[in-house]
Amino acid sequence: MSKEKKIAVFCGSSRGRNEIYTQAAMQVAAFFVDNGITLVNGGGSIGLMGIMADYISKHGGKSIGVIPLHLKDLEVAHKEMDEMIVTYDMAARMKVIMEISDAFITLPGGFGTLDELFEVLTLSQLNVHNKPVGILNVNGFFDPLLQMLELMHNEGFVSDFSMDLLLVDDNIEGLYRKMLDFKKDDFSVHKIIDNKTEKIS
Repeated sequence: MSKEKKIAVFCGSSRGRNEIYTQAAMQVAAFFVDNGITLVNGGGSIGLMGIMADYISKHGGKSIGVIPLHLKDLEVAHKEMDEMIVTYDMAARMKVIMEISDAFITLPGGFGTLDELFEVLTLSQLNVHNKPVGILNVNGFFDPLLQMLELMHNEGFVSDFSMDLLLVDDNIEGLYRKMLDFKKDDFSVHKIIDNKTEKIS
């Protein structure tokens, strides 16, 4: 990751039913503030996304929101972020987030959160980027998903190389260390055949 660290956090636009998710979002926000990490997110003022931005703005951290125009017009944009980038649509929003972020962390959330996770993970697999992609497995929330990925791997649909692209930990300190240590096999082009990965010379 670069010296000026910007990490995108994908998470729910709701808080969830268990207070542990709110606590985890604030712990991640506190870790960002303490370590000089700029938060990049979807620019919303609601749910776990808003909780993180609230904490960071109140404790002297830095944050960048990227929000599509139609959501800004619905007045869900966070008003205290250091920078708010408005895009034409959701696809452009994701493109900007990917460009300006040095790494990606996924917290509990819904369909949109999983969509964001798998977009950055798939583009890593396709060598569009070489940035760390991580899951913070709060309260075992992602256990069923990780089991599904293991099944996909065992059944030959996901290669060893691709499985190694996803970093997982249940606390932010451990996940961040894994991200700092992440090195993606010299970012060379790969082709995946029958669950085996070959470098293309």
